[in-house]
Amino acid sequence: MVGNLDIQSLFGVKGKVVLVTGGAKGIGHMISSAFVANGARVYISSRDAKACDAAAAELNAEYPATGGKAVSLPADLSSHAECARLAAELTKLEPAGLHVLVHNSGATWGEAYDEYPDKAWDKLLTLNLQRVFTLTQLLTPLLEKAARQVPGSADGEAGPFPDPARVINIGSVDALRVPILPTFAYSASKAGLHHLSRHLATHLGPRGITSNTLACGPFPSKMMAATLKRVGDEIKAASPVGRIGSPADVGGACLWLASRAGAFINGATIAVDGGVSLVSKI
Repeated sequence: MVGNLDIQSLFGVKGKVVLVTGGAKGIGHMISSAFVANGARVYISSRDAKACDAAAAELNAEYPATGGKAVSLPADLSSHAECARLAAELTKLEPAGLHVLVHNSGATWGEAYDEYPDKAWDKLLTLNLQRVFTLTQLLTPLLEKAARQVPGSADGEAGPFPDPARVINIGSVDALRVPILPTFAYSASKAGLHHLSRHLATHLGPRGITSNTLACGPFPSKMMAATLKRVGDEIKAASPVGRIGSPADVGGACLWLASRAGAFINGATIAVDGGVSLVSKI
């Protein structure tokens, strides 16, 4: 047998250090939960400090015996200065390195074409795209420290980085096909994020860091709440699997990418949508 194929060796994330932006609510909370439940140390960040504190307390109470821990680390991720402060604080807290960076913070803006405001572009392109690059750049030294390296190794099994650090970008099916809703800046920013992830994959791969994107479909979140309330039944009916996403779906995808099983995945855009992007417009 080549390599270790047991479940814990393949899919385990116990002991890894993870930062989840927007990790207190919605899809971000689902991702934070999956990592804490499986023994990772998870830093939860967003501009809503109370929500970060509450999420960390909730997860620590829910998973007291896994070896995982949630830590609140609030920051306004639309601000370059705040991203720099977050990176500096995390470096002090985790000098040995950051294994997984999950970019989930984001915003949307829906408004009719003729009234669509310029400020929507400023807000969404900054938060959904530009600051993803900013924070990745600032945290690259920590990611490089966490990447497990085998000096001089070039065999196909281990390679120079048998367990690279991971950047996981939460994109959208709205970047895979044209949405029917007037969310012009959102879909464009997420399409940019998908391509930025591919660009980072080629640049950071040799440095022991992979970059991949999950193009998420409909999940129960604050961002989707109004749409699901209005046309939730239609969305479910249009899906090939007859439902919207659950915490296990996006959490499981992140665990896979962050584990040894996902170590050779780099530059991929993976639709986590039950097939919605193939057959419907929502």
